[in-house]
Amino acid sequence: MPDKNTFDAIVIGSGMSGGWSAKELCEKGLKTLLLERGRDVKHIKDYPTTNMLPWEFPHRGQVPYEIAKDNPVITRCYAFKEDAMHFFTKDTEHPYVQEKPFDWIRGYQVGGKSIMWARQTQRWSDFDFEGPARDGFATDWPVRYKDIAPWYSYVEKFAGIAGNKDGVDTLPDGEFLPPWELTCVENHFKETMSKSYKDRHVIFARCAHITKPEPIHIEQGRAQCQARNLCQRGCPFGGYFNANSTTIPWAEKTGNLTLRPHSVVHSIIYDDAKGKATGVRVIDAKTHEATEYFANVIFINACAINTNLILLNSTSKRFPNGLGNDSGLLGKYFAFHNYRARITAKYDGMLDFKTEGGRASGAYVPRFRNVYKQETDFLRGYAATFNANRWGGGGGGSEGLFGEELKNKLMETDGPMGPWNIGSQCMGETIPKETNYVALDTEKKDEWGMPLIKFNVSFDDNDEKMLLDFKEQMTEMYEKAGFTDIKATDSKQAPGLDIHEMGGVRMGKDKKTSLLNGWNQLHDCPNVIVSDGACMTSTATQNPSLTYMALAARAANHAVEELKKGALK
Repeated sequence: MPDKNTFDAIVIGSGMSGGWSAKELCEKGLKTLLLERGRDVKHIKDYPTTNMLPWEFPHRGQVPYEIAKDNPVITRCYAFKEDAMHFFTKDTEHPYVQEKPFDWIRGYQVGGKSIMWARQTQRWSDFDFEGPARDGFATDWPVRYKDIAPWYSYVEKFAGIAGNKDGVDTLPDGEFLPPWELTCVENHFKETMSKSYKDRHVIFARCAHITKPEPIHIEQGRAQCQARNLCQRGCPFGGYFNANSTTIPWAEKTGNLTLRPHSVVHSIIYDDAKGKATGVRVIDAKTHEATEYFANVIFINACAINTNLILLNSTSKRFPNGLGNDSGLLGKYFAFHNYRARITAKYDGMLDFKTEGGRASGAYVPRFRNVYKQETDFLRGYAATFNANRWGGGGGGSEGLFGEELKNKLMETDGPMGPWNIGSQCMGETIPKETNYVALDTEKKDEWGMPLIKFNVSFDDNDEKMLLDFKEQMTEMYEKAGFTDIKATDSKQAPGLDIHEMGGVRMGKDKKTSLLNGWNQLHDCPNVIVSDGACMTSTATQNPSLTYMALAARAANHAVEELKKGALK
């Protein structure tokens, strides 16, 4: 009889990438242990607010004052509201050390942040994978678009991605379900950009929503997205992709999955004699009891920062500075996205139209700076969101009113709506640097005896120049479209609110300058695979989750093939 603590594979983390690792391994017949430090969340059953109406919330959707006061970091997250705050990790529950300000947004439960994510899904192109080599930063990616393209298709078909085949070389087309429509003003902006520039495109922002269920989605038990725009609560229809409604149930139905929530992974066990990792040390989140689990192959998908923490805490005689850290680069070259800049405007045209109903996504402007050649005084570039809306009734046109006049205006059900409201946000690529790092605090520990992670991460001069260019270029583009009252702002927010932490365990061709090979294996401990955000060599401008999913599925399938050859045993 096999040891109850021994499995074929262990996956640490049950979110966006961990769910994919577990699904692929279980489908291939491996008995897999899926470890999650938080509580279990079952699809539908554990979405307590999903069908609540606005007046059913005691604080009408707002976070109570005492909670906001005690948790300033998580309160800055756009989705931390009364309807979804139970899915977010509070500052007071899990402290960390900020040598420089960093807003770390977390969700500790089965499914992780895949429950609350923004669901934007764009492929990378070789303009992104070849970026570090071309522009002389970070280290060269060990993969190219052709290596990942089949896996993009693989995960897109399963997850369900809405979008158009746009033919934009910087943003390759994928396996798409029908998109939502752009508003008439978004189409006006799209047409104006096409006439005014050769290389500036406006497209529907691809998103992980089912607009027309395929048989694979019906088999998953998922239905068409209802465009409720309440996704952060968890969707009872399974209309958008999260691990709870898709990859984890799919893994469970194989009979090969053991899911263990409330499991804080302390470290990876490395056997010096065998020259390989043999298992993981786990601390029960409730009882604080320590347990060891064993497997031939271990996947770390704990979300980028916690993946760095686990590896840094996994010391042995062979690896005194963290598992696989011969290069001394573990935790370094940490990066993120620059979301500080925004631009808003008004448009007085097309006033015979308004917007009604819901949709899961708006418009998107793919990167256009420094694509084909270096043309600015900063490296790389940015993408941008674009939305144009005009809602009817409810006191439209009440700006600047006060008192009785304001109250009367708000009582109107079919009053004047005013002009169109226009807005964009910068989505800038940052350059990974050795001086941007996460490390273990040598003195402070959490209640499970784990060292606290400390952040030394900041924006740099490249980021500041990029923000200025975004404001200048988007202002010009807005002016060409006839928009008025244009206002560009800089939130001055700390890194982190993009919620796209990347790096610290980067992939590369040379183990002197990277931690992972082209299959996401640690160079010096190849039966440990890292396929979450920690593996990223650079950030590009695209929302990264689709790339995490593709890398995770690819790495898991490669590991299974290696196990068949006996290479990882």
